[in-house]
Amino acid sequence: MNDNIIRELNQIVLSRQSEREENSYTCYLFEKGVDKILKKCGEECAEMIIAAKNGDKYELKNEIADLLYHILVLCADRELKWEEVEEVLAERRNKIGNLKQYRETDKNT
Repeated sequence: MNDNIIRELNQIVLSRQSEREENSYTCYLFEKGVDKILKKCGEECAEMIIAAKNGDKYELKNEIADLLYHILVLCADRELKWEEVEEVLAERRNKIGNLKQYRETDKNT
């Protein structure tokens, strides 16, 4: 398995953004704009949730892959570098003891 598969896919997405190819789904998304990209992110997220809820690992891994792809398209469209997302993940990886405390609400009052 390639350790840099997301970075490689990101490079393909960026190249499609700058060099529009005919019959490219990625180019189609860029042409339709952010509303279409967001709609696809939402659809893929919902499909991922359903696959997880149904316990279907095959569908789950495919829906996660679809969602990640659409997130990369969204990042490119909004000019957010994937490395910036990785930086946030790296910062969060280093946090220890950051469990948020939740207050219980008395629903009888």
